[in-house]
Amino acid sequence: MSVPLLEARNVTMRFGGVAAVQDVNLVLGEVELRCLIGPNGAGKSTFFKILTGQLKPTEGVVLFRGQDITGSHPHVIARLGVGIKTQVPNVFNGLTVREGIGIAAGRKKSLRRARQIVEETMELLQLTAIADRMVGQLAHGQRQWVEIASVLAQEPDLILLDEPAAGMTHEEVLRTADLIREINKKQALVVVEHDMQFIRMIGKTVTVFNRGKILIENQVDAVLADPGVRDVYLGKQAH
Repeated sequence: MSVPLLEARNVTMRFGGVAAVQDVNLVLGEVELRCLIGPNGAGKSTFFKILTGQLKPTEGVVLFRGQDITGSHPHVIARLGVGIKTQVPNVFNGLTVREGIGIAAGRKKSLRRARQIVEETMELLQLTAIADRMVGQLAHGQRQWVEIASVLAQEPDLILLDEPAAGMTHEEVLRTADLIREINKKQALVVVEHDMQFIRMIGKTVTVFNRGKILIENQVDAVLADPGVRDVYLGKQAH
């Protein structure tokens, strides 16, 4: 039996007397794409913060390739091979696109290899044309892609994305979906998202949170057709 890439066992997070996440189990394989969805307050964002080390759960453990990373600092988790992109772009406004990605690529690598990674990553994300523009002058969607590029340049085995399509135009959402599918050829991803159309574009296995627990976990079509999911969350969006 192979060890999962990522595993959460009986994870619970209480704030005072309230359980934001309750007894959640999740197993992610190598090069798997998993979407976490659910209504506001369902617990998916809290669970994301537990996976990324921003929160330490009240109970339960998180394992990365069998190693206990529960409550480890985000930079420690990142060093193990986990790339993290939060909702708000965390990029260097005063640098060019190439320089910003270069900082991410340069960790623990030779200068030559780092430069190679930068060029490969910019090409993959179609950022080469804006390589010398200042990040602070870019549109929202472009900034999001630069941050995804910065995460990718660290060559992680697992990438955690929190609402990567938020605030994007329809064309940007389509391109972001294409990028995620391309990245998923080599790397595993966990995507927290509420945009149903986006989930349809990228989704394979979907885990639905509701009231801090996993309501259902299944293939995207089965999840979107599930009456219970519609009741708690999707409403007319799924039609």
